[in-house]
Amino acid sequence: MTQWNTTASAAARNLGRNSIFCGLTALLPLIVGPVTVGYRGLAPPLGWLLMLVFCVIVLALAIHLLFDALLFRLAASYETETAGLAAIDDLLSRMQLRKPDRIPPDLERRIAGSRRIAWRQRFALAISLVIFAILLLDATDGQPLC
Repeated sequence: MTQWNTTASAAARNLGRNSIFCGLTALLPLIVGPVTVGYRGLAPPLGWLLMLVFCVIVLALAIHLLFDALLFRLAASYETETAGLAAIDDLLSRMQLRKPDRIPPDLERRIAGSRRIAWRQRFALAISLVIFAILLLDATDGQPLC
């Protein structure tokens, strides 16, 4: 494997791990939330709705990052970087997700774009977990659940 194949494969692996971890972590408040709401009263519905919105954002970004990981795996399957990135651009243009650029971005710019999305996902996950912790404390009136 060449250097760019290794880089593309590592990016795909890291994006896949990040999206699965954050997606499963975002599902946790959505699963535990309804159980804790009925425990000691109802927390403000607006707070639960806000947490739901941020969890859905995290899940949507997880799907986007999984798609990016698949694209990087596709690129890594080609012999040269130019052919791999051309395959990505061709696939995206056939799916009508992106118009062909005159100067396609290189691998590092594409990885940097995916990392920005991953950081946005982590930020939305942090916000949803903070909202969940606040709502959990509000629902239990500061008392332990046990």
